[in-house]
Amino acid sequence: MGLRGAGHTFMPNHLVFPGGAVDPDDGHSAIHATPSPAILARLDPNPTAARALAYAAARELDEETGLHLGHPPDLSGLDYLCRAITPQGRPIRFDARFFIVDAAMIQGTLAGSGELENLTWYGVDEALTLDLSYPTRKVLEQLQAWLALDTAARQARTKTPILRERSWHLE
Repeated sequence: MGLRGAGHTFMPNHLVFPGGAVDPDDGHSAIHATPSPAILARLDPNPTAARALAYAAARELDEETGLHLGHPPDLSGLDYLCRAITPQGRPIRFDARFFIVDAAMIQGTLAGSGELENLTWYGVDEALTLDLSYPTRKVLEQLQAWLALDTAARQARTKTPILRERSWHLE
């Protein structure tokens, strides 16, 4: 996680996960391996859009932290944890998808581009003791629930928790 700088328009001075927008080339960029068909189907019904979302997650991880899943990235270990959508009427909105990958798949050195400051690894329990935004805290709680599942239960998930209007819905 890293701290968004004071100059950011959206969530300045907040501890956040690396992330960002899907770029136009993300759906067609080279990859070493794709996420499972089940993960892609949960991400988006359009296969190109689903692949773009997964690739964007790997690209943003690399850009913002210096950590990567290989070049080209190996997306086979990604799992789709949850999604958070800001309520309508907010001046700045986001529709964010959150991914998980086993740390053994990560390469590189935690350094980043400067977009996030004070990049640090936090254990889930430690992170939950910090001053976090509501969505970030809720995503970490989803991560705790996911970690409590065994591999078969994780792979059997067919619905994704989506945070809307400050409550979870399965879609």
